[in-house]
Amino acid sequence: MRISLCTISFRHHLLSIGEIARFARGSGFDGIELWGIHARNLGRGYHAEWLAGFGLRVPMLSDYLPLDAPRDDLVLRMAEFCRLAKSWRAPRLRTFAGARGSAAASPEERAQVVGGLRLAAGYLADHGLRLLVETHPGTLADNTASLLRLIEEVDHPALKVNFDALHVWESGDDIMAAHDRLAGHIDYYHLKNVRDRTDLAVFAPDNVYASSGRREGMTSLLEGALDYAPFLERLPAHAEASLEWFGDACFSILPADLARVRSIAAGRRDDTAHRIRAAG
Repeated sequence: MRISLCTISFRHHLLSIGEIARFARGSGFDGIELWGIHARNLGRGYHAEWLAGFGLRVPMLSDYLPLDAPRDDLVLRMAEFCRLAKSWRAPRLRTFAGARGSAAASPEERAQVVGGLRLAAGYLADHGLRLLVETHPGTLADNTASLLRLIEEVDHPALKVNFDALHVWESGDDIMAAHDRLAGHIDYYHLKNVRDRTDLAVFAPDNVYASSGRREGMTSLLEGALDYAPFLERLPAHAEASLEWFGDACFSILPADLARVRSIAAGRRDDTAHRIRAAG
């Protein structure tokens, strides 16, 4: 399993990309997921070859495509990200499925998001890229049923899913059952946790992006309300994921969580090998 950290974790830190890369390498991460605004503003001299010097890669660029914008504006944004993806050799672009929940969206709003995603998926596919929709509240991917319907409506093979397990759990869906239903579409995972359901509001955009926002309730991955161990044990060995940490103490929490996830993955491999030997 390949695991990356996210530059969004350092959104309120005064750090260079070089410092983040050295930290990622020293902590044992496989790559760095670049937040869109960071990717757009790094300047010259930073690209895939530079990052490979640290033994790292960019598995995904994470942004928010303006799906309700005029077609020409959306195409310009995608052209910019295709250029950035080429520079970083990133195979994926993550976005949200609009800005209104599935129960609140009108048929016209849903159709607009569907059309924008279909256009984006086709454009990115022409550049060898995949478009990932994240499971997220306040969007058309706020529950498994709506997301599956969205995938059918867009009907493009380049449209995939970024499975954020906590947000699936937040929707009330069982994460194991949701994972099974979406398995053929999942291309990436975001992993984070929370102390209790009553703390889920800490991930609301107006809080999580604010430098003065509340961080209490954000927890280490394996110490929160969502029991991650059984879920991690079921992930395929080739899975790719990012630890999406938004809280404080980045330099201690991220390496500790990575070590624990690696330990679970190693235990799964050892158990598989034991069963194969026993069967033989």
